[in-house]
Amino acid sequence: MENKENDRLNLDHTWYTTKFSKKYTERKPYAAPVPGHIYSFIPGTVMEVLVGVGDTVNEGDDIIILDAMKMKNRIKSHVSGTVTAVNVKEGERVAKGVIIAEIS
Repeated sequence: MENKENDRLNLDHTWYTTKFSKKYTERKPYAAPVPGHIYSFIPGTVMEVLVGVGDTVNEGDDIIILDAMKMKNRIKSHVSGTVTAVNVKEGERVAKGVIIAEIS
């Protein structure tokens, strides 16, 4: 049996002694999303691209229509600015978390 020292974890200003799993210790650290990147929140098929590179968009404008689970989801911009890149095309399948457009 391996004699490993226990790990300590701080939750709400209280220290706990525990053993971390390998999955926990090798997890990917959290990275805040980039403000100008528009991500797909669900896997699906791009039905329509409503903007092009160089277009000006306002917060709340529709960027792409994504068909997922027989529903047409309107992906909206959460920032105002100019579209610098559209990374998908109509008919393309995208996974969850893919950057579909970039706005600066």
